[in-house]
Amino acid sequence: MDARGALKVGEWIVEPDLNQLSARGRSVKVEPKTMAVLLCLASRPGQVVGREELLSQVWPGVVVGDDSLTQVIIRLRKALGDDPEQPTYVQTVTKKGYRLVAPVRPAPGTEVSATPQRQRAGWIAAAAVAASLVVTALWWAGRPVTTAEPLSDAARAPTLAIAPFEALSKDTLELLLARGITADLMTDLSKSTGLAVIGFSPMDGHAFGDIPGHRESAYLVTGTVQRIDDRLRLQVFLMERSTGKQLWAERFDRPLNDLFAIQEELGPKIVRMLPAKVNEAELRRMARRHTRNLQAYEYFQRGQSALLAREQSRNEDARRMFQRAIDLDATFARAYSGLALTYAADYRNGWAADGPTALAHAFQLARTASEINPDLPEAYWALAYVHAQQREHEQALTYLEKSISLYPSFADGYALMASVKTFAGRPAEAMPLIRTAMRLNPASGYLYFLVLGRAYFFLGNLEQARINLEEALKRNPEYLETHIYMAALRTLEGDAASGAWEADQIHAMAPAFSATRWLDSYPMTDNGQKVKLLQALAPLAL
Repeated sequence: MDARGALKVGEWIVEPDLNQLSARGRSVKVEPKTMAVLLCLASRPGQVVGREELLSQVWPGVVVGDDSLTQVIIRLRKALGDDPEQPTYVQTVTKKGYRLVAPVRPAPGTEVSATPQRQRAGWIAAAAVAASLVVTALWWAGRPVTTAEPLSDAARAPTLAIAPFEALSKDTLELLLARGITADLMTDLSKSTGLAVIGFSPMDGHAFGDIPGHRESAYLVTGTVQRIDDRLRLQVFLMERSTGKQLWAERFDRPLNDLFAIQEELGPKIVRMLPAKVNEAELRRMARRHTRNLQAYEYFQRGQSALLAREQSRNEDARRMFQRAIDLDATFARAYSGLALTYAADYRNGWAADGPTALAHAFQLARTASEINPDLPEAYWALAYVHAQQREHEQALTYLEKSISLYPSFADGYALMASVKTFAGRPAEAMPLIRTAMRLNPASGYLYFLVLGRAYFFLGNLEQARINLEEALKRNPEYLETHIYMAALRTLEGDAASGAWEADQIHAMAPAFSATRWLDSYPMTDNGQKVKLLQALAPLAL
């Protein structure tokens, strides 16, 4: 084995390229973020590395909560066999951060030629590459070999890719504004029936140049955001991809409170420069703002950031943020929709003491959102999600069709529709839907890959199921459902060791896990699929 890049931490050989630790004849696989934290600590052995520094190194440009780091430290200690009360590897330094107390040295046979600073950069880069640069290969590897995959109208229309707007000074509010402006512009332009908008989730943290799909777009929008005291500086560029010609650029330097006026101008200005067929009604819809209260908008963006973490504590943070936004603007429909999803998450993840009540509350909030603004796809998405959890799949599909009719480039609408089709026992119908979603959102998060992997699993294509489930785990190693399907898949593949490892991960996340109880609240209605899943999990005593 080529040992270059490996190092020895205490008794463990650390191999960053493999995300693997080895000692005393056994090997332990770790997640990319766990490896990245270990490498960051190993770059300064014996020194305290602050939590903020670890967060910025391991999650660059992404706002995540302290819980994300805490969970990674827990997994790292478990992998190393470390005792937090009497640590021999990772020591917690109260109110400061963490310190690697074990000795660090090159692994036996390692070639050492780089300076410590270059070594550190290489270690961090190796972990980052393992987490993000496989997207293009897996995208094409995951495509079925058959043809006849129908394209939606959105997929056939002229394509416009939107890159994440860059926050220049990287302060927290500026990052939130950059993500909010990007997401809102994607939403606004997605209202057009004559344009296919290729976007992505700003929370995914991908480098835009590594995202499949954007290079095939006809046009590209980029931008920068800077907040200086109470002023907002926004630069936006529109480029034609085939020629590299800049079609339009504009610099906005206005008071921060003019954010919504700027947003009203952006969508229509961009569309008027494109050969898309957009009528005046669509242009007016693009210019419609969801709130005029800047503080409410900030709380909403903070809520969105917390909601996407999909952790219980962060879900509670999201609920507080959405409620504060509603307190400031009682007509802020998107905040009601976000609040609805926090209660739906409580139900789905078993976080609520009374799950049915939480789900009923989610439904009422989503309905309030749609009554305030009948032109809000997120509200219909939330209503569909609640119906899906209640196993009312036809009602869910009706709401999703409504959301897509309003926003033809609404990737999440296609993705949830694919999920519902699989729950109803129609995984073959899910395939073109999730493909459309991934075309519209090429940097899709882990849930898209889970939806695709789940559909392949029930179609019996275990190889493609594994490819997509592995991609989902790379993007979020803490999501229980992905591990459940991966455990079942490993059993069907005859890989008992990997299946047992997945079972250990499930028990670590949910010590009292029972597959039968889990399925009791799972939205799947197809009995054949339930039986297949239970039979695959049975040898693992899950």
